[in-house]
Amino acid sequence: MRRLLTALVATVVVALPLLAQAADKQIGDVKELAGNWQGWVNFGSQERATMIVKDDGSYEASTRGGTLTRGTFYLDQGTLRYRSSRTSGTATLSESNGKTWLRIAPESVTYETGPTEYERVR
Repeated sequence: MRRLLTALVATVVVALPLLAQAADKQIGDVKELAGNWQGWVNFGSQERATMIVKDDGSYEASTRGGTLTRGTFYLDQGTLRYRSSRTSGTATLSESNGKTWLRIAPESVTYETGPTEYERVR
């Protein structure tokens, strides 16, 4: 009985972090993305970035190194997508531990572009 209880406790301890992971959030309008975001982008190396999204889904993202990217988020048959001056691909909005995350995945990954993750700034 004691082994069974120990195994159960160990399973719960391992599973809890998995349950707390971010859950994807469906959006009905790109207006839900409007606001300020901060994250990390890949331009051959990781670099801090800030992104401002407007109500119409258009955005400007800039790095501390001075790189500026302009683009637009849009919905395509329920899928959140983006098109920018550098790449195009999909985006996913999620919430975890009281924070909202926007993950961007380009269709074509190069040494200058890669998945990017932003956190909403209040």
